Amino acid sequence: MAVVNPELDGGKPFDWGKASADYAKYRDIYPEMFYRQILDAGLCVQGQTVLDLGTGTGVLPRNLYRYGAQFVGIDLSPEQIEQARRLAKQAGMQIDFFACPAESVDFPDHTFDVVTACQCFFYFDAKKLLPNLRRMLRPGGRLAILYMAWLPGEDPIARASEQLVLRYNPSWSGGGETRHPIELPPETEMYFTVEQEYLFDLKIPFTRESWNGRMKACRGIGATLSPEEIAAWEKEHLQLLRTIAPEAFTVKHYAAIAELTKKEHTPCT
Repeated sequence: MAVVNPELDGGKPFDWGKASADYAKYRDIYPEMFYRQILDAGLCVQGQTVLDLGTGTGVLPRNLYRYGAQFVGIDLSPEQIEQARRLAKQAGMQIDFFACPAESVDFPDHTFDVVTACQCFFYFDAKKLLPNLRRMLRPGGRLAILYMAWLPGEDPIARASEQLVLRYNPSWSGGGETRHPIELPPETEMYFTVEQEYLFDLKIPFTRESWNGRMKACRGIGATLSPEEIAAWEKEHLQLLRTIAPEAFTVKHYAAIAELTKKEHTPCT
């Protein structure tokens, strides 16, 4: 399903379904430290029911499944959900996945203890989404917004790869990431209280193949370009990596997490 967002990529359409196979293979890269921060905050643990927004191929629910929470994952892309179901079934995991926009999800009041949104919250219409999340969360329910990105200003391999993406797709606005806390929309304070914010650096291991796959599965390449453009980019990118990178290396990333608690009452408007 193609998406057009005037605030992203100059309004150029992108479709995560086009990148779903590479996404499933190459984007399950969050390290143990990332998941440990979630668990240490008391999120996604035994006895909790968790809604994962923008679940993609179900990376977050599948990696946290062994800690005992009951997960439901939703995503706009049917192709992403198909991959999530396939991977969960292969692993023997009982996770419900549904294809629908985050703004349209409609579970009964007080269904969930936790809502998670990883790599995706900035895609959503907060004015529609936030009151609905508050409604579906139980008293004391929490919202965790998570993000991880490479740092091109500090990592030469990430910088070179990003520059090549921009040569093929100059409209891509996903580059130039710098370290910063989660940016919350102004509507958030009507429905949620920020409890904790975390910001920390990570070094993520890759091979040339897996880094190429990770970059190909980004919005600027796999979700946007034609098959012919993707093939040309990939050929050049692999040549670039053979020049600048050893067979195995790490890429510097940062992670940001915002942990919020729902407000039981909202101010009158």
